This record gives sequence, structure tokens and C-alpha cells, in this order.
Amino acid sequence: MASIILVVVVFVLDALAFVLAIGAEKRRSTATFSEDTSGRQYCVYSSDAATGYGIGALLLLLAGQAVVMVVTRCFCCGRALSPGRWRAFSGFCFIVCWFTFVIAELCLLAGSVRNAYHTKYSTLVISGPPRCAMLRKGVFAAGAAFTFLTALFAELHYLFFAKARHAAAVPPPIVGGIGMTRM
Repeated sequence: MASIILVVVVFVLDALAFVLAIGAEKRRSTATFSEDTSGRQYCVYSSDAATGYGIGALLLLLAGQAVVMVVTRCFCCGRALSPGRWRAFSGFCFIVCWFTFVIAELCLLAGSVRNAYHTKYSTLVISGPPRCAMLRKGVFAAGAAFTFLTALFAELHYLFFAKARHAAAVPPPIVGGIGMTRM
């Protein structure tokens, strides 16, 4: 059967990743204009905490996925699972979990990199006020949404995998005749 400890550990890792991704969205860098002594305008950025939050969320989500993939042996190594609905559900959740995981990691990584990118002087090339590089609203929020979906499908994948593994351990019933396969 499924290990409650493992379910709780993966849930805590994914919940912390979700909270950090939401925190990163709230603490995105914003830019204001300022003037130096020669009269040129430049961008002044607010706190850069969102980059750290985004990287923290990325690492926690990666740790949660690593735990699930080690325990389930990445769904392809180890003993065969018995055919049936639990294996089918587990395979579906595995595929969806990986797609949402990749999208969440890309959102968090791209958001962290873009949030850390700051321009100081850009009026040397263009006229008018400088163009301050800022992260669009919603990048970390999208990462948080996909983190939630990854957490949901990782938990479901593990639970269905455990049910399929338990079903594979039960010997098939002998119906009569000479049984040569587990069909």
C-alpha cells in the first residue's frame, strides 16, 4: 500500500514550492526612474526577493518530483505492474505530471532569470526615458498554478502506482486447466 510518510513529505515539498511561487509573484521587481548627476535617467529597481523565491520554489518542486520518481522507479524500471485500471490511471497521471512539471519549472526558471535582469543605463542608445526591463505580471502565478497541478498529479500517480503494485503481488486465481501465463 501507499506510504503515508511519503505522501506527506511530497505534499509538504510541493506545498512549500507553491507558497514560494505565490510569494515570488507578490515580490516581483518593479522599476522607477531616477536621474544621475549628469542628468541622464536610469532605472532603479525594488527588492530582488522574487528571484530567490522563484529558485527556491523550483528546487523544492524538483525535490518533490525526485522523491516520487525514485520511489516509483520512474514508472518504467523494476517489477512489472499488473494490467488494469490502476496501471492505466498511474500511467496517465505520470504523463500529465511530467508535462505540468516541465511547464512549472520553465515558468519559475524564466521568471527568476527575467526578474534578476536589471538595466541601468539605456538612454545612450535611445532618446527619451529608459526602457526598464521588468517581469510581466503572472509568470510566477502560472508557475504556481502548474506547481499545484504537478503536486496533484504526482500524488495521484504515486497512489495509483501503489495500488497497481499491490495488485501485482497477488497471485492470479487458478481457474482450472493448465495455466501457463498470467493472462
